[in-house]
Amino acid sequence: MKTNHFCAAFLAVMLLAAGGASQAWGASYKAIDLNPSGFSHSVAQGISGTQQVGCGGATGGNEHALLWSSSAASYVDLNPSGFEWSEAFGISGTQQVGCGDSHALLWSGTAASYVDLNPNGFDTSIARGTSGTQQVGYGWGSATSSSIHALFWSGSANSFIDLNPSGFSNSIAYGTNGTQQVGEGWGSATGNNQHALLWSGSVTGYTDLNPTGFTYSHAFGINGTQQVGRGDSHALLWSGTAASYVDLNPSGFTYSYAYGTNGTQQVGYGNGSATGGNYHALLWSGTAASYVDLHQFLPTGFANSYAHGIDSYGNIVGSAADSSGNGHAILWEPIPEPATFLLLGLGGLAVMRKRRLVN
Repeated sequence: MKTNHFCAAFLAVMLLAAGGASQAWGASYKAIDLNPSGFSHSVAQGISGTQQVGCGGATGGNEHALLWSSSAASYVDLNPSGFEWSEAFGISGTQQVGCGDSHALLWSGTAASYVDLNPNGFDTSIARGTSGTQQVGYGWGSATSSSIHALFWSGSANSFIDLNPSGFSNSIAYGTNGTQQVGEGWGSATGNNQHALLWSGSVTGYTDLNPTGFTYSHAFGINGTQQVGRGDSHALLWSGTAASYVDLNPSGFTYSYAYGTNGTQQVGYGNGSATGGNYHALLWSGTAASYVDLHQFLPTGFANSYAHGIDSYGNIVGSAADSSGNGHAILWEPIPEPATFLLLGLGGLAVMRKRRLVN
């Protein structure tokens, strides 16, 4: 029983520390350049756990889909044999999605593992996001009368479902949380303006997220009950309805975009007087005023930066342009504030003292 009391006390202290840590994370970040040796440029588009996906290549060379494990040297070239080019946009668990030679592709960690998701009747398809069991994107061809249609798959080409709603001539799906999909669509139903859309796995089960007073909008990312994107040049955050939107555009910014969310934080980029007109990668925690400019944590020599994805631990991926204008894939890792370490240390000391008293 004494041991159980000790364990309970230790767990309580650790949970308290973890709760404090979740508030302290984000005070500072370590920026890691993922651009592999021999590559002139690269970009990271998605992150899950300890892995990141994107693409890169040599000057004048074709793009290759890449998978990293938090360092430049760790990269795996996902470009399948026989493909001229490929790109990776999303990752969840052991799955990565993207496209190669104009076909949507699904990988499981190696080039040889690829699955061609391009459905019959489609000339072109692209997979942009995955939940691990579900993949989303878009495509066009004779099956769509050459219009762009939002698609989602369940691991194979013949599993696809066309999400393009009635009244929409075109649509695109960018992200999924496993049960819902986000993207955009336009047509007679929207006055031919692009509107952010939220689906629930069927062509009829969609919600128009375009807020009242906005001419156009796009939804790029989803996690849990949050959706992120852009409306009339401002980064936006939704919670399932058009009326729920939060304008994330910070003071001093003319333009902003939100591309990813982990359910509590949002990432993207923006520019304006606050950035000297350059684009800077940004992190929010649900409000415009909460933003953190991630560009400050980069080494000198980068003029522009962009954030595209964030995982549940607050790790962020994107890219930054060097002095030659070449993009480098970047991983931002959060560093806890000293107060977090102090709390953990005090907790450990308190538990050790209690153990001596009990014993």
